[in-house]
Amino acid sequence: MKVGLISFHTFSQPGGVKRHILGLADEFKKRGIETKIIVPRRKASENYGPDVILLGKSFAVNYAGSQGDLYLNFNLTKVSKVLEKEKFDILHFHNFGLPSAFEVLEKSNSLNILTFHANLERNNFLEKVPGLMYILDKLAQRKISGIIGVAPLNLEAFKHYEGLKTVIPNGIDLNEFKPEGPKINKLIDGKINILFLGRLEERKGLIYLLKAYKILSKKYKNIKLIVVGDGPLKKEYQDWAKKNKIENIIFETKMDEKQAPEYYRSCDIYCSPAIYGESFGIVLIEAMATGKPVVAYANEGYKGVLAKGKGNRFLVKPKDVKTLTKKLEELIENEKLRKEMGDWGIEEAKKYSWPKVADKVLAFYKECEKKRIDK
Repeated sequence: MKVGLISFHTFSQPGGVKRHILGLADEFKKRGIETKIIVPRRKASENYGPDVILLGKSFAVNYAGSQGDLYLNFNLTKVSKVLEKEKFDILHFHNFGLPSAFEVLEKSNSLNILTFHANLERNNFLEKVPGLMYILDKLAQRKISGIIGVAPLNLEAFKHYEGLKTVIPNGIDLNEFKPEGPKINKLIDGKINILFLGRLEERKGLIYLLKAYKILSKKYKNIKLIVVGDGPLKKEYQDWAKKNKIENIIFETKMDEKQAPEYYRSCDIYCSPAIYGESFGIVLIEAMATGKPVVAYANEGYKGVLAKGKGNRFLVKPKDVKTLTKKLEELIENEKLRKEMGDWGIEEAKKYSWPKVADKVLAFYKECEKKRIDK
């Protein structure tokens, strides 16, 4: 079996879809499954090795308080050449890149599977083009054999799709994200570290954590806020912290994605105040796997991860600064509670190991192939 994993998002920037594809590809290769990744180029200097095919061009598009990709293939014959050369048994699409998804699907003779990661909440583009989801749905009916949502909410976009559908969550490498391992030594100074790791854009909600931390920092001198990430609002947030004379706050420079486990290990509390647009919450699972208690806003994606267990105690209504402050304070004051929630998180994260997730994906491939043969 030969699998092509297609990303319609640039690999030149960090992101959950990128981590998902790389993790799934790595697990497939461990099992001897020939796997290649197809991804658009945003920078001329990009080169990810022989197992990553650069196809088409990605352009950054800002919408709904976030950033996405416009994916274009200027050389349409290259799509055919790549598919003819590689002869994939399965093409596994991750989200729908427009307009190139149409081009690839039209030329594909493989078993076509779609994993839909996007949460379309507050997607202004779709509101402006209401017929787009109708077109996507029709195309899916004709060319896609099965659709995976990383959470139930992802499948809402395909209510009328009559093919096979299932929910398979994001995965995590538990050999990488674990309590044991190196830390960021410069951050270890005896203070209780609160960590934010993510893109500095509106929907990630850092401003609400900054407001909560402003309150906490006046009461507790033994705490520190570490902000790791980049984005369009970075300077605005830095200026806000400076104007409000907030002490013990660090804005880290651009992070190597491989350092993420080290940052999680270096904190005592992880906080993700994303206000909307999250499909799943891989950062929550990563922090939990390293044994850290998590405080998060209860957007739809995060509720899917935390609402059914002990983590529900630390889910907060989006934009509620007062309760966010209170929940962080509970953990600041109670080391025993931090350990209790950290231990719970380690066990909970085991549900999302890549071997377990890959088993489900491969079983879904077989189910979809069987149905295609039986037609």
